[in-house]
Amino acid sequence: MWVCSKLWRVRTAARQWWGLLPASGCHGPAASSYSASAEPARVRALVYGHHGDPAKVVELKNLELAAVGGSDVRVKMLAAPINPSDINMIQGNYGLLPELPAVGGNEGVAQVVAVGSSVTGLKPGDWVIPANAGLGTWRTEAVFSEEALIQVPSDIPLQSAATLGVNPCTAYRMLTDFEQLQPGDSVIQNASNSGVGQAVIQIAAALGLRTINVVRDRPDIQKLSDRLKSLGAEHVITEEELRRPEMKNFFKDMPQPRLALNCVGGKSSTELLRQLARGGTMVTYGGMAKQPVIASVSLLIFKDLKLRGFWLSQWKKDHSPDQFKELILTLCDLIRRGQLTAPACSQVPLQDYQSALEASMKPFMSSKQILTM
Repeated sequence: MWVCSKLWRVRTAARQWWGLLPASGCHGPAASSYSASAEPARVRALVYGHHGDPAKVVELKNLELAAVGGSDVRVKMLAAPINPSDINMIQGNYGLLPELPAVGGNEGVAQVVAVGSSVTGLKPGDWVIPANAGLGTWRTEAVFSEEALIQVPSDIPLQSAATLGVNPCTAYRMLTDFEQLQPGDSVIQNASNSGVGQAVIQIAAALGLRTINVVRDRPDIQKLSDRLKSLGAEHVITEEELRRPEMKNFFKDMPQPRLALNCVGGKSSTELLRQLARGGTMVTYGGMAKQPVIASVSLLIFKDLKLRGFWLSQWKKDHSPDQFKELILTLCDLIRRGQLTAPACSQVPLQDYQSALEASMKPFMSSKQILTM
């Protein structure tokens, strides 16, 4: 007879979910639904036990892999990126915080190794990505419930699959949900070299939209400008150029944007607002400058501008899983047609996570760090 208290079950439920509870531990009555294993499989994972500087609190640990239950899926992680939201979550200043200790990473692509007896939608060999944030993807293997995963086609590039579930989804929703834009309309954005920014450029081009892409000035600005234009950016300008009076003449040859996408905040967001057409919308999805969005009274009154926010996790809560799957398939079609590629990436072996974490937090870092297993 099991002698596990109710309190113990509550506290350990999340740890089982994160794969941090040894498979040989006390599982409670539900353990009978898991298949037996003579030797518990061991996996490596990047774990943090408290919030703080990711380079200091994240550790590479060996964990035991839970047995596969009837509705479970065992996967081998193939690649998982380091996103700003991952860093914020480890630091403890994100809107979604898992119970600690936790495995880092909210995004990635995995291959199905085995499925439980009640799993019908997945089979060994399939590629899958997380359905929601919080799974903990920085590990070599894991056991998740079937409903926590979404199948993606395995004929798309590995880096595209690994970076599919967050940035391109955010870009697509912001481009289509806030203003009814038509081909030929323009969009202005800051942080244009970010993962979302690069996705915005490509998806906008596929939709026939023109983009004005703002970036911080840097020594290799021409190289960055050329790369963004190769993705479909029509204009690439610096924050300093955006503030110049000559910007008034900029819109003689193209329509003023009705949509601005802000990932910076502070003065950068104020400048985006100044460029919007009357009645336009600025959508904020990040705050890299760690400064508030300041909108002048005159812009709000005389131009009737709208300020909105976007968070993909909330969008998922407000929509059905099937709607998210439909979004993923739409993006996969763009990838297959060559209209959407992964952001510039640097693949780093899992054991070299320290350098990857440090690189992901450096300023002017245009290459996304992707952990490979």
